[in-house]
Amino acid sequence: MNSIARWFRGQRQSPRRRVAVSPCRCVAVSPCRRVAVSPRRRVAGSPLAFPSQHAIYSPRPANTAIMKTITSLQTVDSNLQSLVDAALEQSGGLLRLAPCWVPRAFLQPGRRLKLHPDDIYAYGLDRGGIDERWFGSTTPAANDNRTPDEGLSYCVFDGKRFTLADAVQESGAQIIGESIWNKYRRWPVYSKFFDNMGPIPHHMHQSAEFARLVGQEGKPESYYFPPQHNQVGNNFPYTFMGLEPGTTKDQVKKCLENWNLGDNGILDLSKAYRLKPGTGWLIGPGLLHAPGSLVTYEPQWGSDVFSMFQSLVEGREVPRALLVKDMPPEKHFDLDFIVSELDWEANVDPYFKENHYLEPIPVAKTEREGYVDRWIVYGDINGEQLFSAKELTLQPGVKCTIRDNGAYGLTVVQGRGKMNNLVLDAPNLIRFVELTDDEVFCSEPAARAGVTFENTSEVEDLVLLRYFGPGVNPEAPGIGREK
Repeated sequence: MNSIARWFRGQRQSPRRRVAVSPCRCVAVSPCRRVAVSPRRRVAGSPLAFPSQHAIYSPRPANTAIMKTITSLQTVDSNLQSLVDAALEQSGGLLRLAPCWVPRAFLQPGRRLKLHPDDIYAYGLDRGGIDERWFGSTTPAANDNRTPDEGLSYCVFDGKRFTLADAVQESGAQIIGESIWNKYRRWPVYSKFFDNMGPIPHHMHQSAEFARLVGQEGKPESYYFPPQHNQVGNNFPYTFMGLEPGTTKDQVKKCLENWNLGDNGILDLSKAYRLKPGTGWLIGPGLLHAPGSLVTYEPQWGSDVFSMFQSLVEGREVPRALLVKDMPPEKHFDLDFIVSELDWEANVDPYFKENHYLEPIPVAKTEREGYVDRWIVYGDINGEQLFSAKELTLQPGVKCTIRDNGAYGLTVVQGRGKMNNLVLDAPNLIRFVELTDDEVFCSEPAARAGVTFENTSEVEDLVLLRYFGPGVNPEAPGIGREK
């Protein structure tokens, strides 16, 4: 879910813990101003995201060495070609990425993203808790009161930082390949972890056709539930998806008419599916869904359109404005038009699970060689492959070379090792502005030439998730009726 407007503000549970800041700590607000922070007080009222040029909140435990942080790096936003060339050459065609944290004002964080508990509200309580981490993103987070580059991934090299979006704009096909660059002129997809204590309201994302009416792009998405982040399921590890076969459009319109009467009953027309770690789902545009409370790895199209169809969730109001925020103003009370944005046949499909549920499928029989690569996101949406994803697992001490068809974003969910010339390491706990060794963007030339992975642990598997752009993997399995 991206950038849902203000709601639940003032109704969230307050954090139980405050961040202790040493008495003499100062927080930089602007180049010419510093604000003294008293003990056990956080700075409030201004954006605190590490990519921003605004105030920076950088807590550090007492009596420890100064950690290397994103805020300690020099920001470069132009004439990047030589810097990108040097980074790719030194790493073997790879770009190291810094963590990209995104808050949501309307949900309660699930606290399983390895972000330090003192930093859950690092953007400020008014911005909401951090419940998402974005991977390989060139798509801004459209949150209210967002920091200027919220949602954009930063590349890190030689004491400097620059956004992946800027790098792609300057280097184009050198990073993402000629096919994607020539067609989209950007990296059009991204992935994220989202992690909530409870469910998200029943909603859908518009198709390209309907999104175009408001100057936006459609948004399909996919889910995979990594076991490494789902030791507990939190409050509601079930997702309502679609509508029961036999549901009529008049029944859905009746729910929309009853918006201000309390619970509008839209879930009475749907079905909940139990979420299982190590599996996933493929969700096309126009398809109603209410994501449950498992940590979800979500490869998706780089868009932020949506329409909420549920008026009340966990006893909290969902404003009607969120139903129509991405619809033409003259259509805001046209129930026939609103319902027409649903992919009706997909919603009432009697074979819904068969056509949307994803089990991992091995790419090849390589278990005897000590590693296995699995498809975790696959299948077409309206006849087109818009994204796909794989999970690579290496046993202790194993080294292998993997060739892929195109560029990809990678994150480490377990273990430590190497990827060409870069170190890989899944952190146990991350401070808000801390750099990590668990995220990489692989250029298309490196992917095609083959990337060498090595598990340097003697006792633990190395597990990596990587997602790909549109049309990159035509050999990927089909799903449901595509098989």
